[in-house]
Amino acid sequence: MGDILDELEWRDVVAQTTDVDALRKALADGPITVYAGFDPTAPSLHVGNLATLLILTRFQRAGHRPIGLVGGATGLIGDPSGRSTERALNSTEIVEEWVSRIRVQVEKFLSFDEGPTAATLVSNLDWTGSLSAIDFLRDIGKHFPVNRMLARESVSARLAGEGLSYTEFSYQILQANDFLELYRRHGCTLQLGGSDQWGNITAGVDLIRRVEGAHVHALTGKLITKADGTKFGKTAGGAVWLDPALTSPYAFYQYWLNADDRDVVRFLKVFTFRTREEIEELEKAVSERPAAREAQRALAEDLTTLVHGPEELARVIAASRALFGQGSLAELDPRTLQSALEEVPNATVPSLGASFIDLMAESGLVDSKSAARRAVKEGGAYLNNVKITDEEYVPGADDLLHGRFLVIRRGRKTIGGISVA
Repeated sequence: MGDILDELEWRDVVAQTTDVDALRKALADGPITVYAGFDPTAPSLHVGNLATLLILTRFQRAGHRPIGLVGGATGLIGDPSGRSTERALNSTEIVEEWVSRIRVQVEKFLSFDEGPTAATLVSNLDWTGSLSAIDFLRDIGKHFPVNRMLARESVSARLAGEGLSYTEFSYQILQANDFLELYRRHGCTLQLGGSDQWGNITAGVDLIRRVEGAHVHALTGKLITKADGTKFGKTAGGAVWLDPALTSPYAFYQYWLNADDRDVVRFLKVFTFRTREEIEELEKAVSERPAAREAQRALAEDLTTLVHGPEELARVIAASRALFGQGSLAELDPRTLQSALEEVPNATVPSLGASFIDLMAESGLVDSKSAARRAVKEGGAYLNNVKITDEEYVPGADDLLHGRFLVIRRGRKTIGGISVA
C-alpha cells in the first residue's frame, strides 16, 4: 500500500485537509473507508466531477475502500456552493432518472470485485427519504449552531447578495448527515470533495465528533483552472460531459488534444494514471518538441480510453486521421463522422444541387465564393479527400458519405462539413 498522500501532493491536487498528520497515520494504519458524493444536478457528470472521482479511484488503487454516493436526496434540494442565485428545483422523476445515469458513470471508475477494497455505491435517499422533519430537527439539527452555519463561505456569500432559501441553507446539514450515516453503516472516516465543498464536509466532521465522539477526516481537491483564463471544462458548445450523448467521444478527445502547453502537464497529473517518470518524459517533450504535441496526444488518448473505452478511442483516431487525408472516410461509422463534422465549420442543406464552390462558402470554411474559387485554382480544395480542379463541379449522390455527409477541406488542415437533411 503506497503513500497515497505523497502521490496526491506530487500530482498537486490537494487543496485542504483537516489534519494531514492524523490522516497520514490513519492511512498508514489502514485500510480506511473513503467516500465522495455526486449530486444529480444534470443528466451527466462533467470533467470537473472527474477530478474528484479520480482521487477516489486513486484511494482504491492504493488499497483503501471507496464509497461512491449519488445524491438522490441532496439532488432534490440543491447545494448553494459556488452559486450566486437559487437553484431551480427539478422534479422527483427527473432527479431519479439522473441518479440512475450518474450511478452508471461512477460505477465505471471503481472496482466492485470482492475483497478488502471492493467499492460500494449508495444513494443518500436511502436514509434521508424516510427521515421525518421532527426527527431531522431533533436528532440532527440541534447539533448545528446557526452562527457557524452563517459563517460558512457558501452561505455568507449568498447572504451578501440575493440571499438564499431555508431549503438551500439546510443543504450542509443533509451532507453532514450523509457522512454520519456512512460512518455508522460502513465505518467511513474520510470524505473527499471539491474545494467549494470544504464547509459542507467539515460540517460532517464536526457532526460525527459531536454525536459519536469520533475523529474523522476531510480532503478537498484543488479547483482546476486554465492558463489562458478561460473556464476549465467549458467549450464554445458548453460543458464537457462524460455522457457520449452530450459530448461526443470525438469532441471529448479534441478537448484534451487542444490543451495549452502551459496546462497539459498539470492535466496529465490530475487526470491520468501515468507514473511520475512517464509524465516527466512528456514534460520534457513539451519543452523540446512542442509542435509534436506528444503530451496532448497522451492526455487525450488516456482520458478517452478511460471514459469511453478503447473501441471509441480507435474510432476517434481513425476519424481524425481520415479527415486530414490519412485514412478512408468511407470506413468511418456515421455517428463518429457526424460528431467530427459538428466540431468544424459546417452547414446543413435541404438537398444536393449546389456547386462545390457554393458548398465550400456555405459551410463557412471560406469567407466567400471568390475565396473558394481561389482555393480550387491554387489546388488546395478537396471533397472527401479528393482534389477538386473543376470550379463548376456539382457534388452528386455518389459523393455522399453514408448517404448524407460531405467533407470539404482547404489546404492540409482546414476542414468543413456539409450535411444533407
